[in-house]
Amino acid sequence: MTGAGNYVGDLKVAGCLDAAFVRSTVAHGRLLAVDTSAAAEVDGVVGAWSAADLGDDLAFVPPFFPSAGGEDPRRCAALAVDRVRYVGEPLAVIVGTDRYVAEDGADAVRVDIDPLPALVDPGEAAASSTWLFDGVDNVATEMEFGTPIDDEVWQRAAVVVEGAYRQPRLAPTPMEPRAILAVPQPDGQLTVWVSHQAPHRLRRDLASALGLDAERIRVRVADSGGAFGTKSGTFAEYLSVVGLAVKLGRPVRWLEDRAETLSGSTHGRGQNQRVRLAADENGRMLALALEVDADVGAYPNTGFVAAETGQAAAGVYLTPNVHARIRVVVTNTTPTAPYRGAGRPEQVYAVERTVDLLARRLGMDPAELRRRNFIPPEAFPYHSPTGRVFDSGQYELALDKALELVDYTHWREEQQRRRRSGSERPLGIGLCSFTERSGLEQAPMANEWASVDVAPDGSVTARVGTCSTGQSHETVFPELVARTLGIPPGRVSLIEGDTDETAQGIGTFGSRSMQVGGAALHRAALELIEEARRRAGEPDARYADGTVITGQRSWTLAELAAASPEPLRAGGVYDTPAAFPFGTYVAVVEVDRELGNVRVLRLVAVDDCGVAVDPEIVEDQTRGGIVQGLGQALYEVMPYDDQGVPQADGLLGYLLPTIGELPPISLDTTVTPNPNTALGAKGAGEAGCIGTPPAIVNAVIDALGPQPAGTATDIGGMQLPLTPETCWLAAAGQEVAR
Repeated sequence: MTGAGNYVGDLKVAGCLDAAFVRSTVAHGRLLAVDTSAAAEVDGVVGAWSAADLGDDLAFVPPFFPSAGGEDPRRCAALAVDRVRYVGEPLAVIVGTDRYVAEDGADAVRVDIDPLPALVDPGEAAASSTWLFDGVDNVATEMEFGTPIDDEVWQRAAVVVEGAYRQPRLAPTPMEPRAILAVPQPDGQLTVWVSHQAPHRLRRDLASALGLDAERIRVRVADSGGAFGTKSGTFAEYLSVVGLAVKLGRPVRWLEDRAETLSGSTHGRGQNQRVRLAADENGRMLALALEVDADVGAYPNTGFVAAETGQAAAGVYLTPNVHARIRVVVTNTTPTAPYRGAGRPEQVYAVERTVDLLARRLGMDPAELRRRNFIPPEAFPYHSPTGRVFDSGQYELALDKALELVDYTHWREEQQRRRRSGSERPLGIGLCSFTERSGLEQAPMANEWASVDVAPDGSVTARVGTCSTGQSHETVFPELVARTLGIPPGRVSLIEGDTDETAQGIGTFGSRSMQVGGAALHRAALELIEEARRRAGEPDARYADGTVITGQRSWTLAELAAASPEPLRAGGVYDTPAAFPFGTYVAVVEVDRELGNVRVLRLVAVDDCGVAVDPEIVEDQTRGGIVQGLGQALYEVMPYDDQGVPQADGLLGYLLPTIGELPPISLDTTVTPNPNTALGAKGAGEAGCIGTPPAIVNAVIDALGPQPAGTATDIGGMQLPLTPETCWLAAAGQEVAR
């Protein structure tokens, strides 16, 4: 805001060229020709390439997580070969002396595509005889979690309810779209400036895909204007830009525009969900079955997001029988990838919608139904039926606090008053109780590298393998190290996002920054204290506030650093297992029956992320996630027509909530420390977008009821987002055609 930021687009590099991409306007078809000859004649264009022009130099995008099963034939090339599979797929790259010239060159390229049938819905694609890849059907992966549930369990249950839900595609829309600048050096080194979440992984992928020496590549992350998962991967455009910079021996930059990021970047969510839930006559849950068709888009690089939905199927409930079946399906749409929450919002939405459905069927208060089925505190660590091990939780405490904060009794009384009066603005209350995973469970990524060293002048440098894209690492991490060492925060500086300055790193995603990266810095700082004690040479040395004290002598960290040619440093790779923050959200809404407009009167969020190292930053993260959850519930969707063409190419067509749509938000916390780290912290970055959508949707359905006891289906088949048309039709007793 002050102009002090330094983004990829701000970097001044002599002789820099700009790249522009020609993209497919057809969702599915045979690529007959890409003629770049006219583009090459445009004044200022340095070169124009299609896949055919690159020949053997054409690179392929490495999978997000390499598979031990060999190379998947459904891999993505830097530029399309033989067939296009989604609108926005890169067909050619033009490099010019500036961005305007490159765009003019892109306009001169002529493309010939023979259309094929387009598949947009994952369920339809799974059953279709039209395959996106020759010889391989459209189901890329099938996964199961838990044990299939015997028919007898369903037959003996007093109540069985079923729900079918659609998680629409969402565009992550960071303030700054993707950006990359590749700068070859005269000595053969290559510096890549990029807005990214995982620079070490990007370096590895660039080296692998382009046949370069990873040790000669330096990836540096400039200031980043947000990410939300959309800057976590290695993209086709990155391979073209870096490859051409090496080929031409000149710097090449690409700055994505908003239209490109909406159709050509990654999307999030995109699931068809079917849920079946059984309970006894007292509301005790007996079985939960979840089936998901996950739309991974044109190339199955990130099917692990859907796996998270399946593994987390049980949620916060002590349900003895849980089974999830997940199909990852390719479609003629933009590839999906992690988007804030990455599989957890999808699972929570499906389960929490169905829990409310069960409450209506039983004629039970939805808060009481949840309380009756929570995993109790004494059951932790809890081994779920789907194989997940939850570390700690006090779910009922968060629920009770949320109900108190929202004044639940008052709003239920107001709801009844409006119903008795026949108000055209009925009121509803919706709940969502959830747990989520922060950090990673899988080796070798359940760790982070960090180091802390002291200079002879007493300044401290902290290095860590995470990478900020707006999470305030620059403030929070130095304060954490300073607090651990007992020194002023101004003496600590942070270095991250630079593969030359950080020995290794996993990156920033999955709410892992403080839980894993912060814990690594904390442990490195503690080891530094032990090293300082060792250098003092006294077995009884004690440490306090940057000073080692032994008997009558004392040494500051600066003095110890100056006394030896060896750096005063500590660090390494520190393991930190996944953690499971949780919370309860409550929404109060009113619905205008005549217009279908939804007004959120109150939104209460009670979160438990363990020990909050910086409560102010945690609160800001929560509010940001809530706004994105509000968008998912009421406004956002990336619509496609039957030909696979996205219907939004700007922010006038893709609706985001603004400050004018924000409801009154009340935040509170409970504190259940992470038992696996000394900091006690769990992740805090994604809760808002997990808890908000189910709470709002459940509240709208509650308002448009009341559903009588014994009703086993959702009102009107309501699906996200709850636009005025959707709510108006539901209020009129009609189902929305989708």
